[in-house]
Amino acid sequence: MPDARDSGTVAVMDLQLGGKRAIVTGASRGIGLAVATTLAAEGADVALVARDAAALERAAAQVEGAGPGRVVAVPADTADDAAVRAMVATVADRLGGVDVLVNAAARPAGAGPLPALDELTDDDVRVELETKLLGYLRCARAVAPLMTAQGWGRIVNISGLNARKSTSLVGSVRNVAVASMTAALAQELGPRGVNVTVVHPGLTVTERIPGMIADRASDRGVDEATVRAELDATTTIGRMTTAQEVADVVAFLASPRSVAVNGDAVAAGGGSPGTVHY
Repeated sequence: MPDARDSGTVAVMDLQLGGKRAIVTGASRGIGLAVATTLAAEGADVALVARDAAALERAAAQVEGAGPGRVVAVPADTADDAAVRAMVATVADRLGGVDVLVNAAARPAGAGPLPALDELTDDDVRVELETKLLGYLRCARAVAPLMTAQGWGRIVNISGLNARKSTSLVGSVRNVAVASMTAALAQELGPRGVNVTVVHPGLTVTERIPGMIADRASDRGVDEATVRAELDATTTIGRMTTAQEVADVVAFLASPRSVAVNGDAVAAGGGSPGTVHY
């Protein structure tokens, strides 16, 4: 049989996600919603999780029909351990188990002004660690027994490229912490069939970007096209990545095809000019 590489054809990569049961936190908007939609399109059953029940129901309605699987909405606050455990129990009951967890429930980087050091409070840092680092840990801790019992699972933590920058004390600390936690979980769970990875998006085109661009343009007294061009120039592909493009990376890492990647950080920000990471 001729090799496909010799014929110039490209074999389609089946992500083998059909029938897998996934939880996506922060799924009511942005990257979380894009990930939920992509996993559904790949054939997975998907549980969408977020705090705002009304927004979550709208998101679930949007995801329904993307693929043949089931879509459920389960409101929960990942800052509450009891709520997380109840959420996972509900999903396991309704979907019959959990194979994939994508942690995306966190405030986007740059969602608010960065305080100067003399104005930075303990709570400014604590709230970010409580929501992102500990929120991700709570969810991983709750699903891990289900995954290890079946000998297979994927946990993907959405962090951010602030882990590789010093421009935001709070953003850098929380994202580095998520990456470190990911490596520790991967070492513990990997031998039992559960891979854990972290994805670092950069500034990503979501529903909040137009407002952010408008605010920056107004503050600086320039037009929005100028701000957009400056943001696009921060990547080596010449534009900001979209939530869907980040979701494509996450879907691969959530799949059986990603077994060779465990504990590692995968950048999905369109490339950072002038840096080498090895």
